[in-house]
Amino acid sequence: MQNIEHKVAYITGGTKGIGFGIAKALLQNGVKVAISGRNIDDVNKAKEQLGTENVLAVQSDVRNFEDEKKAVKEIIATYGKLDVVIANAGLGKFAPIDQMSLEDWNCMINTNLTGVFHTLKATVEQLKQNKGYYISIASLAGTNFFANGAGYNASKFGVVGFTQAAMLDLRDYDVKCTTIMPGSVTSNFNNHIPSETDQWKIQPSDLGQLVVDLLKMNPNVLPSKVEVKPTKTK
Repeated sequence: MQNIEHKVAYITGGTKGIGFGIAKALLQNGVKVAISGRNIDDVNKAKEQLGTENVLAVQSDVRNFEDEKKAVKEIIATYGKLDVVIANAGLGKFAPIDQMSLEDWNCMINTNLTGVFHTLKATVEQLKQNKGYYISIASLAGTNFFANGAGYNASKFGVVGFTQAAMLDLRDYDVKCTTIMPGSVTSNFNNHIPSETDQWKIQPSDLGQLVVDLLKMNPNVLPSKVEVKPTKTK
């Protein structure tokens, strides 16, 4: 089992939900964490909630490659290296394809898919240098299509394909790439407010533990695609 203490991780969309749960789990295992979001006030609030000095708050909109490059520079300036990257930032807008607006389509593709590319592109040299780990947060919607989900499906199918191809490109540098594909998760996704009725769902802490387990796994083992479902359906 790998020792992950003192490693440095960057989590996009780390202010709430899955990203926040992953940040919390990594901190509990001795990892230094940088979290980003589009609104720096939200990022600073999340940092306070995590309650540790081993958190760096970074403003970045993953749709903007220059933002991601700047975020990486801040991380290196603070911690001196970058070992783990969690491409988590994402959103969903759902409508029949004949009613979906160009704005909603572009927003999803630019955030969920192009943003994932921007994050890896900005961090890949650090990952190669440190034999690091890149993890994208996709969705079961990355292999299972559904009505009103054309835009979201397209973005998440893309994330799965992108990460699997990146895995083949980077494995010879000893960089691991995994895409995690959760089902229903208790989170703030799509402006949802978590409540007691969400207890049957996957919890952000569950995905945090999964990331910890992946990072601690033997270097010779690579689960390149992990599907995660709730045990029950309500």
